Amino acid sequence: MKSGGNKDKPNNPLQGDVILEPFDTLIRKFKSGEYIVSVYGLGHVGAPIASAWLRSGVTVIGVDKSAKVLENARKGLTHIPEPMVNETFTNGLNNNKFLVYDDPIQASRTSKLKMICVPVLIRKNKADLDAVKEVTLAIGTGLKRNDIVSVHPSIPPGTTEKFLIPILEKSSGMRAASDFFVIYNPERIYEGRAIFDIEEGHPGIVSSNDNYSLDLAEKLFGLIYKKGLVKILGIKTAEAEKLFEGVYRDVNIALANELARLSDRLNIDFWQAKKAANSQNFCHIHDPGIGVGGACIPIYPQFILDVAIKNKINCRITKTARTINNDMPSYSLTNALKMLPRKVMRKSKVTILGLAFRGGVSDTRLSPTYDILKELTRLKIKDVIVHDPLVKQDNLILKYKNVELVNNLDYAVTNRDLIVLATNHQEYLKLNASIIGQTPIYDGRGLLNPDEFEKKLYRGIGRPIQP
Repeated sequence: MKSGGNKDKPNNPLQGDVILEPFDTLIRKFKSGEYIVSVYGLGHVGAPIASAWLRSGVTVIGVDKSAKVLENARKGLTHIPEPMVNETFTNGLNNNKFLVYDDPIQASRTSKLKMICVPVLIRKNKADLDAVKEVTLAIGTGLKRNDIVSVHPSIPPGTTEKFLIPILEKSSGMRAASDFFVIYNPERIYEGRAIFDIEEGHPGIVSSNDNYSLDLAEKLFGLIYKKGLVKILGIKTAEAEKLFEGVYRDVNIALANELARLSDRLNIDFWQAKKAANSQNFCHIHDPGIGVGGACIPIYPQFILDVAIKNKINCRITKTARTINNDMPSYSLTNALKMLPRKVMRKSKVTILGLAFRGGVSDTRLSPTYDILKELTRLKIKDVIVHDPLVKQDNLILKYKNVELVNNLDYAVTNRDLIVLATNHQEYLKLNASIIGQTPIYDGRGLLNPDEFEKKLYRGIGRPIQP
């Protein structure tokens, strides 16, 4: 072919005796419904990603291990309170664009692009890859020649190359980059605005270990990432990039917590100092708080530390930051309990405001509130109320016989001995002296205005104690 030909032609159009389709033909078939996307895992990551593909006009198969999740999906519902997901699922069902499968192997056989969106949690300070392994095996069993597999969870560097690709190759009897193509596209979403983040919030990351798959990823994922794409040749680098984002946040939060604790000792206003410091363009001090929760920031440093140990690298800053942030619930509760009236501690009535790991969401995974409840139980405090405006029920709370989970804020703050604000829900901004009366309150998020309370009844992280 002469130079200046079809720019959409793949870099290596011949794969053995199979001629690969030009990228524009591939995209057209996805848009027409001839090619289908399957999304494995319809949780906090998978449901928004499936929605983004549906919104782009592509036909999507939703797969999940949970029968309840599948039942809801068939009704156009999801168990996560993410804007636009239910609406998108419903529209997809009505237009025959959204299919729900309970057979992961059949979903792989039916689809062209298979997306792994199941969570990777942590067990004994190491990545728990059981769910990803199970899904990968099912995908490999149903894999066809020239199919595409994309991986989306945050995982330790080298996981795709050393763990997932061998499973795909063994279960399919084919070779990656020759018979099928593997892409890594780390999720970069923020709960409560996930679809916006995918479509408009920031560029997506796409990576692969060969140029053809990388170009393929750029064309495919360009359908949903309107902000553009950052291409990385080398999946291990992209896996590291995603973890670096989380470690950066964790370390900077730890720095803020350390400076806030120093401010407590010096009895100065951390928040005033932070505001002044951040007026300099190169200074970006984060907010301190009662703890760091969620399924991202507390976990990613553990992945990095595990990899570092295996490679005989001492990541001291990362490790120290984790220690500081892990200690914040205990540190905060110790200061809060100093505000209790003079009475037997175990007879005190304590309210914790917030069970979600951060404001505006109902996600309770690794919430610092659980650490606080463990300590209150150890101290044999028998009357504990946990209030959260978004969390209606929680299985972990049920194991505490001394803890009541409520949604009524007035009830939660009436006739109590101590209130601890643990989550920065906007609903708590209305709290003031007229609402809580003479009950002392500890502000573990720097959310409240100290001037709204009697000086002796308000304390908070990084706030000076007023005489």
